[in-house]
Order: sequence, then structure tokens, then C-alpha cells
Amino acid sequence: MGKAKKAPKFAVMKKLVTSKAIKQHKEEILNPNKKDLHKEKLPRNTICFVCSIFFKHNTALGPPYRVLVDTNFINFSIQNKLDLEKGMMDCLYAKCTPCITDCVMAELEKLGQKYRVALRIAKDPRFERLPCTHKGTYADDCIVDRVTQHKCYIVATCDRDLKRRIRKVPGVPIMYITKHQYSIERLPEATIGGGFYLSFQLLCFMQLPEFETSEMRRA
Repeated sequence: MGKAKKAPKFAVMKKLVTSKAIKQHKEEILNPNKKDLHKEKLPRNTICFVCSIFFKHNTALGPPYRVLVDTNFINFSIQNKLDLEKGMMDCLYAKCTPCITDCVMAELEKLGQKYRVALRIAKDPRFERLPCTHKGTYADDCIVDRVTQHKCYIVATCDRDLKRRIRKVPGVPIMYITKHQYSIERLPEATIGGGFYLSFQLLCFMQLPEFETSEMRRA
């Protein structure tokens, strides 16, 4: 049995794209400046800052300081012939406790025999060992996460990328190596090259006129 032929449909027109539809399409899809109302209704993730942070400095930090040490900081300290604990005490004029995480130890072990001296220094019993609970052995992410949660550390690193990431976290000082000595930023109590001695000299110089006038009155 043959198929029946379909009769042609009369008075049927194709749908035309009107100018109104083109304008609506441009406004909805092709407009990059259009605000997404669905995204605006979503709640914002605001960071709650600690009340001890004031004027970009963390006033809760105090001696004895706990210093989180990075992998390259130990290597650069060996190259510059600097003792970690002694150099930190000379920089901060206070007792310091270097803290080394499991990630830093794992990175030093992966580097092999070339960095065996750095691994031996990291295993010093005077240093505090911090356990890690996350997956992987990437030390930069571990240090940034730990510092973001607990703002009681000073980060010692010479890595530019890690410094850039830590500067975004308020109230966390950074220790680095410059001119064969340790230096620190974002910590008002610490100065470079005997700043306390210079301030003491200035204080004595300011009190000299009072001392001279008192001696002249006695004479």
C-alpha cells in the first residue's frame, strides 16, 4: 500500500525575527554590563578581623615570637652563614621559637642529598614541629592557611610569591634576608641595624638641654 501524499499547507508563514526580539536578545545576552540579580541575592562571605589588629599591625604578637620557617629561608640562611635562632633574636631583640611544619620537612627530604645540611638543621630539637592534617606536601598553601586561621605567627620566607600572598593577610609580619642579616616588615617593635640604640641616643640628646640648665642653676 502506497503512502498518501501530504497536501501542501496554504497561508502558513515562517516566523520572522522582529526588531524587538533582536533588541531584547542584545540586552539579555550580549550586554556585559548587565547586573545579575541572582548573584546579588547570594550572601557575601565577609572576613571577620580580629580586634587586636589595629593600623595594619597585630598588637597581640609578643615575645616569645613563634616564627614559621619556609624551605628556601633555611637554604638562604645556610648560604649567608646565619644561625636561625641567633639571627632571629638579633632582629627582634626577643626570644624566638622557629616552627617547622611537616610540609617543609617533606620538601627538604624530597630535595635529596644536596640539601642534607638544611634537613639536619630543620631536625634541631630546639625548633618546634607543627603537624599537618591536609593532603599533599605543598608548603606555601599550608603556611598561608595556618596564618589565616591563627594570627600568632611571623612567617620567615624569601619567596616572592609567598610574600605577595601573605601581605594580603592582615596582621602577619614577614621575615626575610637582606644584606646578610634578617629583617622584618609589618612589625613596629622590630627595627633593622640597632634601631633601639639610635632611638635611645636621640632620647638622650633631647634631654641634654634640661640637664645643662639644671647644672647651670646649681652653679
